[in-house]
Amino acid sequence: MDPIAVPLILQRLYEPRYLLKPAQIIGPLPSARDAYGTTFRIAWPAVTETVLVSLVGIIDTIMVGSLGSYAISAVGLTTQPRLIVLAVFMALNHGVTAVISRRYGQRDCDGANRCLRQVMLLVTIAVVVIAGVGQPAARPLLRFAGAKSDTIDAAVTYFRITLIGIPAVVLSMVINAAQRGTGNTRVAMRANLIANVVNCCFNYLLIGGRLGFPALGVAGAAIATVIGNYVGLVIALFSLRHKDAFLHVRLRDSFLPDTATLKSVFKVSGSATLEQVFLRTGFFIYAKIVAELGTDDFATHQIGMNILSLAFCFGNGLTMAASALVGRSLGQKRPDLAVLYGKCAQRIGLCVAVVLASLFISLARPIYMLFTRDEYIITRGVPIIYMCAVVVAGQISQVVFSGCLRGAGDTLFIAVTSMISIAIVRPIVSYVLCYPLGFGLYGAWVGIILDQYMRLVLNGLRFAGGKWTKIVV
Repeated sequence: MDPIAVPLILQRLYEPRYLLKPAQIIGPLPSARDAYGTTFRIAWPAVTETVLVSLVGIIDTIMVGSLGSYAISAVGLTTQPRLIVLAVFMALNHGVTAVISRRYGQRDCDGANRCLRQVMLLVTIAVVVIAGVGQPAARPLLRFAGAKSDTIDAAVTYFRITLIGIPAVVLSMVINAAQRGTGNTRVAMRANLIANVVNCCFNYLLIGGRLGFPALGVAGAAIATVIGNYVGLVIALFSLRHKDAFLHVRLRDSFLPDTATLKSVFKVSGSATLEQVFLRTGFFIYAKIVAELGTDDFATHQIGMNILSLAFCFGNGLTMAASALVGRSLGQKRPDLAVLYGKCAQRIGLCVAVVLASLFISLARPIYMLFTRDEYIITRGVPIIYMCAVVVAGQISQVVFSGCLRGAGDTLFIAVTSMISIAIVRPIVSYVLCYPLGFGLYGAWVGIILDQYMRLVLNGLRFAGGKWTKIVV
């Protein structure tokens, strides 16, 4: 290729004036430096936060892995049931971010804070009830999830203890979602960074029993998680104490429900709840399909999912930035900027994907050896790392596009794509490849690849169509 052509191709792919059609432009556009600089400035704390959270999850798995493959499987089996408990609140947070980002663009401070206060009260009441109901349901739920006789007791112990931290998790999520709506992604980064450092420290002390602390094994990992959850909540609450900040909450302010405010949140989160139902149902069934392969194969799979989550975190951090910028731009009546910032985030994500895929391919075996010395798991795991390298570009891009659509309030479309791809296609393809066709664990990972690229096509086409820029929140 002509060396001169390379910069021209990159310019066409990344320069703001080429990212929009002339008919879309309704005002002055930022320079490439300003557009990517703004996206990066909001994205890097969110990326740092989510990557650090993922790394802590990986460190958790490594520390628990010292107890054996049964412990990796036991902790992994609790992931989807815990996310089912959190699903409604995750959906609500999409509504919080979308509404507050619009109010931020409109400079409506009172409206934003009224929204935050009411959602905080609502989720606090709901999550305490749900966490209480989850305690007696733990054993049958985990048995249904695929726990075997060698993992069920440890999985139930871990699940029941971590439910105690769920109220702190949910309230922190709401506050952090609100802060992200204003573009303040550093609050969530700081809270999660400190909380996860605390988690790791108590993991070290309680899993194996060090510095005079008891050796509690899997239960110790769960207790460490709960302590970290409440530390994160305290830090998130402190972010709301400054009365001069755009978001601030005082106890003397009214927490009474306001129909118009909650209607705006539920308009977005209602469809997002449907998305979460399909999402969690699909992931739960998928995890159950893999769990039926046996403890060692599920441990191999769980390590692979931890590694893939690292790639997801880069995409998720960029999504948070894109969602905030989309909401802000639409609040300012600049749909062209909403499209531009979405594409900027996706382009940054592609660069990250190339780096991650290169690392996965070149360091496949050493990466698995961080988690275990079991040669069966390592040998089975290396091809899974290669599959992660195939997934990563599609995963990051589709996550960014879906975040832009959510930021605009187009959550019903995301719910439909989740139903098609995650709740139907991934489980069916994975089951057929795992069992009737005999591909086992690798068949399940082909299901992941197909799911991610199907969502990339569907969400990418919806983003390109532009109808999402006309949604009123």
